[in-house]
Amino acid sequence: MKISIITVNLNGNRFLQQAIDSVVGQNFPDIEYLIIDGGSTDGSLTTITNAAARDGRIKWISGPDMGIADAMNKGILLATGDIVGMLHADDFYTSDDVLGIVDTAFAGMPTAKWVTGGACLVNESGESIRKIRARRYSFRRLVRSNIIIHPSTFILRQALLDAGGFNATFKFAMDYDLWLRLGNFSAPLSLDAIFSSFRIHEGSLSTKYADSAFAEEQLIRTDYLKRNGYLLWPHRLLYLLKKPLNSRLYARIRNSTSTAG
Repeated sequence: MKISIITVNLNGNRFLQQAIDSVVGQNFPDIEYLIIDGGSTDGSLTTITNAAARDGRIKWISGPDMGIADAMNKGILLATGDIVGMLHADDFYTSDDVLGIVDTAFAGMPTAKWVTGGACLVNESGESIRKIRARRYSFRRLVRSNIIIHPSTFILRQALLDAGGFNATFKFAMDYDLWLRLGNFSAPLSLDAIFSSFRIHEGSLSTKYADSAFAEEQLIRTDYLKRNGYLLWPHRLLYLLKKPLNSRLYARIRNSTSTAG
């Protein structure tokens, strides 16, 4: 099957080349690479145009958007692959056989609509901080917590369209909102493989605004529970218990990043 990888970028030139290299360096033959730029002014367009000139599989657009979710939706609409993966400009694939493993997994499980794996947290220099294996999946566990790793997840394009893509009203946890909608009709195939390196750095929204992202995730969870008639208080209590733990975790991660860098 053909695989489309989408990279959204806005002034991420510092790390962009490594993301590009990790995609075009895959040993899987049928790749389409879409770079959706938000109108960068930091030299990103030079990096993108140079890469596209060297590799005809790269297609790109640049212009204003309404945020990450809107940019990813643009990429989904432009994609022509059977499978779609999303790799942000500051992340990269851990090896050159990631897409081959993903293709084999889909081929071996024809009913699968999405595949997910683990990730490695890395610092600004790309050095490993911590490995996160794919979590044991159940929809109940997904409702309690975002256990899916975004850059290590690959979805049938038709399933993405059927689910409605990303909700552009969300700034941080738009992936969690999508996972809940996908999980309603299909469990992901979880693989014991590290697919991506997720970079922790000062400009990363997921680390810089970790508390806001955690709060938005709870809003998404609460809306889902209300619409489906579930009790709210157990999840509210769990959120209040986990909130300070989450803050301390990201504080430690930021500290280890600055120390290692």
